[in-house]
Amino acid sequence: MEFGVKSGSPEKQRSACIVVGVFEPRRLTPVAEQLDEVSEGYISNLIRRGDLEGKAGQMLLLHHVPNVLSERVLLVGCGKERELNERQYKQIVAKTIQTLNETGSMEAVSFLTELHVRGRDTYWKVRQAVEAANNSVYTFLQLKTKKGEPRRPLRKMVFNVPTRRDLTLGERAIEHAQAISVGVKVAKDVANMPPNICNPKYLNEQAASLVEQYDTLSLETIGEAKMAELGMNSYLAVGRGSANESIMTIISHKGAADDQAPIVIVGKGITFDSGGISIKPSEAMDEMKYDMGGAAAVLGLMHSVAALNLPLNVIGILAGCENMPDADAYRPGDIITTMSGQTVEVLNTDAEGRMVLCDALTYVERYEPDTVIDVATLTGACVIALGKHATAVLSSHNPLAHEIINASEQSSDKAWRLPLWDEYQEQIESPFADMANIGGRPAGTITAACFLSRFTKKYNWAHLDIAGTAWVGGARKGATGRPVPMLTQYLMNKANIALDE
Repeated sequence: MEFGVKSGSPEKQRSACIVVGVFEPRRLTPVAEQLDEVSEGYISNLIRRGDLEGKAGQMLLLHHVPNVLSERVLLVGCGKERELNERQYKQIVAKTIQTLNETGSMEAVSFLTELHVRGRDTYWKVRQAVEAANNSVYTFLQLKTKKGEPRRPLRKMVFNVPTRRDLTLGERAIEHAQAISVGVKVAKDVANMPPNICNPKYLNEQAASLVEQYDTLSLETIGEAKMAELGMNSYLAVGRGSANESIMTIISHKGAADDQAPIVIVGKGITFDSGGISIKPSEAMDEMKYDMGGAAAVLGLMHSVAALNLPLNVIGILAGCENMPDADAYRPGDIITTMSGQTVEVLNTDAEGRMVLCDALTYVERYEPDTVIDVATLTGACVIALGKHATAVLSSHNPLAHEIINASEQSSDKAWRLPLWDEYQEQIESPFADMANIGGRPAGTITAACFLSRFTKKYNWAHLDIAGTAWVGGARKGATGRPVPMLTQYLMNKANIALDE
């Protein structure tokens, strides 16, 4: 979809549709009042008659409003003015886009960006509107024989800003939002792909396709033979039961001088997780194709990084693997020597993500990174702790954790920090090896991060558990593309990107 910004009066807009808000109970926003005055009370008469209460998400489409140049006017219920918050604003924008898609309006001018959202400026409102719009029109139809797309979908959305001075902010917001939206879409598309198509090789091919698009990007592929040379026994153990080769894909963005230490983002890429010998229950096992949500997010993030051409050196790693039961699969009770030299007693083969990540986290030491962040659908315990709304952040470096939480607040891609205290380390002690790969049911998200922390002593590190946020399940299941917005914001902040440049 195409987006733009302008500054002007609503009655002078020549558009297929203009969008204005109405607060509850039946109170026109200032922009709606302007239209009402021009139309000689046409809108207020309808409102008094009870056609629209103004409750959040209510829609009323008007045709040929007197003295208004636009063909249609869409009145949007915005709820109570004092209660309008960030979440409600994004929901209103998304519902508006869905409604416009159904009306046949191929273009529209929205004045919703003039609504007051506490603590948020024009940049934020335009950026979130663009991201919400792109999310609301997303569909995954690649494998459907009948696409069922709207006959006349919305093609262009223009957001009105209060003054001409706000135009620069609005244009910058669109640029950032579009780059982030591209990354989110890529992450969704790859994660939604079925596991008979999306395997580690497919992830590698998608990365190769991305690298061809941008001069700043380069690609390195590490297959099983190279992993064996490197001693990545833990990574290899997980993939032993699969017919699909394990492949670690490395995408490098060179946006700064060679002597600038890179930021490394590692994504767990278990393209299907059966649980291995510790096999999962059959219910909803189809959703285990989403266990590569971390790698999907990193692939999407690298799209956003390249599109924004961030002045940073960023390395994205897709740790591709498949966890299947087989005569050669690794077993509970096995003791494995990791790339770091530390030994791990396998108590549960369904705790495979950390087994792959620990070797990937050891591998990245060679880059002498400034920062390493791993992104993983790691634990069901995270869903129990935080539900589907917040990504868990765990870190041994307080400044890094604060930077990530700050980026989550700026991007409205919610995250919450959990503790990583030494007391939890005791739960993963083993009588036979340096550590066990699980620590029992209590604090499962934290003990998983404790396990990873033992492989990250040589750099500043944070772990993002996206088990609750990477996808939604059930009948309307689908990938969310999170935490691409948060991570992009984090990197933009590291690059000191000014919002009004």
